[in-house]
Amino acid sequence: MAKTLTTKYDVSEHLRTPEEMAAYLEACIEEANGDAAFIAKALGDIARAKGMSQVARDAGLSRESLYKALSGERSPGFDTILRVISALGLRLHAEAVHTTAQT
Repeated sequence: MAKTLTTKYDVSEHLRTPEEMAAYLEACIEEANGDAAFIAKALGDIARAKGMSQVARDAGLSRESLYKALSGERSPGFDTILRVISALGLRLHAEAVHTTAQT
């Protein structure tokens, strides 16, 4: 029987345009369910797609600290998140959530 060769899937290899990166981050935010480390990992995926060294320079961080912050193993500070989002050429926005009151 022939062996099947597999490779590890890396989403960063498929994030080519700013629109794809923004859509990926939006989807991850929706799925995160409040998990800041999950969102940090998604930002790490996007940073790898753009080039970690350039993102680190643009965010004013060392490459090593950027890797640690976006590893998904911890929740980086909000200031770091904002700097990385800006360096990635993305923007946060807020949207009102309309819920129906239960009576």
